[in-house]
Amino acid sequence: MSRINSAAFDDLNAEQRAAVEHGLEPLLVIAGAGSGKTKTLSCRVAHLVANGADPSRILLLTFSRRAASEMIARVGAALAGRGSPHPLSAPHGGDGVSVRIPWAGTFHAIGARLLRELAPVIGIDPEFTIHDRSDSADLMGMVRQELGVATGAKRFPMKGTCLAIYSRVVNADESIDDAVVTQFPWCREWNAELKTLFGAYVEAKQKQNVLDYDDLLWLWAEAMNEPALAREVGARFDHVLVDEYQDTNKLQARILLAMKPDGRGVTVVGDDAQSIYSFRAADVRNILEFPKAFTPEARLVTLEQNYRSTAPILDASNAVIDLAKERYTKNLRTTRSGGVAPKLVSVRDEAAQASYIAESVLEARERGLTLMQQAILFRAADFSAPVELELAKRDIPFVKFGGLKFLEASHVKDFLAILRWAQNGGDRIAGFRALQLVPGVGPAKASRMLEAVDETGAYGVVRNTAPPAGASEAWDALKQMLGDLQGATWPGDLDLAAQWYRPMMNERYDDARVRAGDIDQMQRIGATFGSRTSFLTELTLDPPNSTSDESGKSSKDDDYLILSTIHSAKGQEWKNVFVLNVVDGCMPSDLGAGSTAELEEERRLLYVAMTRAKDDLHLITPQRFYHTQQTRGGDKHVYAIRSRFLPEYVCSKFEQTAWAPAAAPGEVGVSGPLPKIDLAAKARGRFG
Repeated sequence: MSRINSAAFDDLNAEQRAAVEHGLEPLLVIAGAGSGKTKTLSCRVAHLVANGADPSRILLLTFSRRAASEMIARVGAALAGRGSPHPLSAPHGGDGVSVRIPWAGTFHAIGARLLRELAPVIGIDPEFTIHDRSDSADLMGMVRQELGVATGAKRFPMKGTCLAIYSRVVNADESIDDAVVTQFPWCREWNAELKTLFGAYVEAKQKQNVLDYDDLLWLWAEAMNEPALAREVGARFDHVLVDEYQDTNKLQARILLAMKPDGRGVTVVGDDAQSIYSFRAADVRNILEFPKAFTPEARLVTLEQNYRSTAPILDASNAVIDLAKERYTKNLRTTRSGGVAPKLVSVRDEAAQASYIAESVLEARERGLTLMQQAILFRAADFSAPVELELAKRDIPFVKFGGLKFLEASHVKDFLAILRWAQNGGDRIAGFRALQLVPGVGPAKASRMLEAVDETGAYGVVRNTAPPAGASEAWDALKQMLGDLQGATWPGDLDLAAQWYRPMMNERYDDARVRAGDIDQMQRIGATFGSRTSFLTELTLDPPNSTSDESGKSSKDDDYLILSTIHSAKGQEWKNVFVLNVVDGCMPSDLGAGSTAELEEERRLLYVAMTRAKDDLHLITPQRFYHTQQTRGGDKHVYAIRSRFLPEYVCSKFEQTAWAPAAAPGEVGVSGPLPKIDLAAKARGRFG
C-alpha cells in the first residue's frame, strides 16, 4: 500500500482489510461489538486520502462531534510517516499528521451548514438561529397557549408531549395518526388539534427565523427531493461514509439515498444487533435493507473478530442474539484465551441485589481492579436507586451517567438566551428568557416588549422601553451590553454577555458561585469558535453531556464506580459488568413488550449490555420486587421470573448461582420455592 504508514495497517484482520481496501461500489460493513469498527472506518478514510482522494470531497457523518474528532485523529495517525504530506494536512506532534476533513461531523451539524449555504435557493434566511429541545418545548407551549387548545374540559397534552409527538412525526417520516397510535395512544383523541398546533408552531418558527433540531434533517431531506439540487449537493462529495448506520432514522436514510442514488462512493458501518434507539425514531430497517437499495446490491463485509471480551462472554452473548427474528448472521469470536463463564445470579429482592453488587465490587477491588474498571448497567434510570443507597452506605464513590444535560442547566440557558436574542431579535423564546433576567420584568411585560421587536432587533426594543421600577441600573446595563454586541468582535461577545449576566445570576441563584464555573467554561469553549453563529450552532447540536463534564469533577475521589443506563453505555467497555433486573417486566420492559419489533429491540438491548464486559459479567435476577401502595391492603411484593431472553439453552452458557446476604441475628430467610407469576402475560395484556 503506497504513500501510507503501513504500520497502522499491519494488524488489520482479513475482513477489516477487505473493508478498508474496497473500491467505489456501495459497501455495508456489519461491525460486531468490539470488532474495531472505528479503526476500520478511519483506516478506510486514510486509505482513500493516501491514494489520491481529496479530503475536502469526503463527507464523514457521525452521531457526535467527539466521534468525528476521534475519527479524524485516527486518520492522521494512519497517515503518519508517509512520503509527502497532503495539501490539506499538517504536522501533528510526533505520532501523526493533522488531517482536515472539512465535511466531517454529525448529521445535524452538516445539515445546518448546508442549509445556510443553500438558504437563497430553498427560501430560508441564512441567519437563522437554532432552538434546543427545551427552547422548542417553550415555543410549542407558547403557541399552544395562544391557540387555546388546552382550554377544554379534558386535559390536552403538555408542551413536552406535544413536542415529542411533533418530533416523532418528523423524524420517523410518518403521519400524526400513525405516530399517536404507536407511540402516544393516550393522545389519540387530539389528532385534529395537534395538526393545527403543529401548523401554528411551524409558522411561529418561520416568523421568528428559528429552526429546531428536527428542521435540520427535515429541511435537508426535503431539499434533496428536488433531483437537480440533490445532484448538485451529491456531486460535491466523491465519498460519503456513515458511522453507526443502525442508528439512522428514515430522514437520514432518505438524505443519503437521494444524494447518492447509485451508491457510488458510499460506505456505511454499523451493527443491526446494536440498534436500540427506536425511541429516537432510529429504524433498524435502514441497515437491514441497505444492500437492496442499489443495483447491483451493495457489498457486505462482516467483522466478527472481537477484541474486547473473553470467549465465555461472547458465547453467551451470541446465544442471546442468535434467537433474534431477523438479523445479519455473525458469530463473534476472540483470540483471547481463558476466561470464566458469565454469572447468572438469582437474589431474593432488590436489596439483596444491591448487597451482592457492593460486596462483589469491593472483592474485585481487593484483587486489584479499580472501581473505574467496573460498571453497573440498567434498563431504566430509576432501577439503580437501591444500589445507589447501598453504595452510599458503604462509602463507595460512584458517577451515574444519564443525568442533567449541560444545556438544561438554568444558568447556562440564561447565558445562551442572551446571545441568541442578540443574534436574532425575532427569537421570542430567547428574548422572553433574557428579558426576565432583569428584576421587575415578568412574563406580561416581556411578551409586550417582544411584540414591538422590529428591524432594530433586541437592542432597539430595550432602547425604546422605559426601565422597570427599581431596576434602572440593570436595564441600562442590558441596553449598553446589547448595543456593544452589535459592534463586538468574537469572542468579545462572550465577555460582554458574561459581564452583564453575572450580577443577575448572583441575584437569582443561591449557589451562584458554583454556577459561575460553567459560565467561565462557556467563555473558554466559545473562544475556540470563529463566530457567534458557529458557537451557538455547534453547542446546540452537540452539547456536553453534563455540567460536571465541563466544569470539572467536584468529587474528591479519583476512583469511582460507573453507573449507567444501557443506552448511555453503548460504545463503552469495562472489565467487570453487572446488569440489573434481568427479569420480565424490566428486560424486556413491560412497556417494550407490545409488538415483535419492540421485543426484538429489548433483546438487542440485553445484548449490548452483555457485550460491554471484557472479563467478568453478572446478570442479576431478583425474585421479587417491593411495590408501595399497590392494593387497598397497602404495600406488597410482586414476584418476578427470569427474562424470556434467557431460555434454558442460553442459561447453559452461564454459571447459575443463588446468592443471599448473611442473615442478621434473629432474621428469618425465605424457605421453600418462591411462587411464580407470569408477568410476561400481564405485560402482553396491558394494551389488549
